Amino acid sequence: FQITTLGNLIPSSTVFFCCDMQERFRPAIKYFGDIISVGQRLLQGARLLGIPVIVTEQYPKGLGSTVQEIDLAGAKLVLPKTKFSMVLPEVEAALAEIPGVRSVVLFGVETHVCIQQTALELIGRGLEVHIVADATSSRSMMDRMFALERLARTGIIVTTSEAILLQLVGDKEHPKFKEIQNLIKASAPESGLLSKV
Repeated sequence: FQITTLGNLIPSSTVFFCCDMQERFRPAIKYFGDIISVGQRLLQGARLLGIPVIVTEQYPKGLGSTVQEIDLAGAKLVLPKTKFSMVLPEVEAALAEIPGVRSVVLFGVETHVCIQQTALELIGRGLEVHIVADATSSRSMMDRMFALERLARTGIIVTTSEAILLQLVGDKEHPKFKEIQNLIKASAPESGLLSKV
């Protein structure tokens, strides 16, 4: 008997994971410009709400560093990696330092490789995982779609940037509501990420 994960997000128990949003992926990843702009919006939201951010870069020597549009100011960790999953020893140590962490909001590339492997490792450690569909892509839409379907079936929450930011604020009276509202005033790009195979 499996209880559905409700996925209630609160800033004090949430961490954002930004995965491999690197320069070398720009020409290859579908709708990369869209996921960069949504990723940037998520990181601004994290800063406003005091949510820790963990960033990885896959083999940056070969693939370049995180794209310049994404402002990593204030990130808790920015780590190079060769492993596909973001769950590195340094990341586990950082998670252990955050009291009461329960939820990870995960976005970046590629959906079917690093995002999928990270999500499965995190859920295996008892964390609740939210994948931001409008900030996650792959080189192939087929790979992306089936990864999101598979992950949703394992109890991972596939959601959107606006849903996440408003869930974290929770109330129009929240002191940061106006600033978060300004972030989402322009809707996230209506990109081809919605198209079915």
